[in-house]
Amino acid sequence: MPPIAWQDLYASNRAAIAGRARPSRRSEAERRCVVHAPANLHPATPVPLVVVLHGCTQDAASIAAGTRMDEVADRAGFVVAYPEQTRSANAQGCWNWFASAHQARAGGEPAQLAHMLRGITADTARWTIDPRRVFVAGMSAGGAMAAVLAATHPDIVAGLAVHSGLAFGAATGPARAFSTMARGAGDPARLGEQAVRAMGRHARPVPTLAIHGSADRLVAPVNGDQVTAQWLAVNRLLSGGDHDPGRPTARVTGGVRDGHAFERSRWQDADGQIVGERLCVEGLGHAWSGGAAGHSHTDPRGPSASEAIWAFFAQVAQRTSGPIARPLALSSGSSR
Repeated sequence: MPPIAWQDLYASNRAAIAGRARPSRRSEAERRCVVHAPANLHPATPVPLVVVLHGCTQDAASIAAGTRMDEVADRAGFVVAYPEQTRSANAQGCWNWFASAHQARAGGEPAQLAHMLRGITADTARWTIDPRRVFVAGMSAGGAMAAVLAATHPDIVAGLAVHSGLAFGAATGPARAFSTMARGAGDPARLGEQAVRAMGRHARPVPTLAIHGSADRLVAPVNGDQVTAQWLAVNRLLSGGDHDPGRPTARVTGGVRDGHAFERSRWQDADGQIVGERLCVEGLGHAWSGGAAGHSHTDPRGPSASEAIWAFFAQVAQRTSGPIARPLALSSGSSR
């Protein structure tokens, strides 16, 4: 099935229902978003939705090509959406994760993204999205905005993956953003409390995967550690339990052929359910691990971040819906 610009389909459907013409101009809330669904997807079968937010200087097409998440979606059977930042909102195409105006539920980019996801979920002509299985991931600034979306709209987001990104509330202005990217944001426990406050009455645990390269010179690796610690603190505050960032339930090391070595740490609750995961990739810079060669901010040597993200989300989905897909291995990405 070819990619679909959801707002075109949704607007035409609404126009038909209302018996009026489609508006000729889109508002900022109706920013571009490309949606990919597997060709053999039955429209009536409830499936997960994975949202992937791009980094600075990227767009929907480049993050889709670089991550090759469409191929994972085709194999595992989920819908994937790629929202796109407008250059009028940020000249470099960055999500404005660092601005206080975009860190609350009521307005700014989180509200716009939530509006977009509700529109995708409401459109049942080509797919049926299971609202319990809506997950958000992102790279760099997109990872930071994914964390913002999880903190401001936990009623929508069932699981979070942050690749080379930053914790929610890590900065409240451009100057602080650069400082945080270089040195981290400070006390993760305080950041966890801040995220719980942002959740408000919708507060609930959000299992979180953080992926970061040890050689990232743009967003320091400490930020990946702080993403993990923040969301373990969130989940500890909301559900109890002892989720100590320094004491994972399990830790394994490994590597992929012609790729990077990695260390994967996992945290589980008393019932054995996944709470958090951290994937540290040795020697990886500021790039999508296992991404397609020749694309923006990708390292094809792997392990595959796209497969790791889906494997994590699939585990989270089992909490409410039972097994939904064969887990995917941590393999290196193709170089094509």
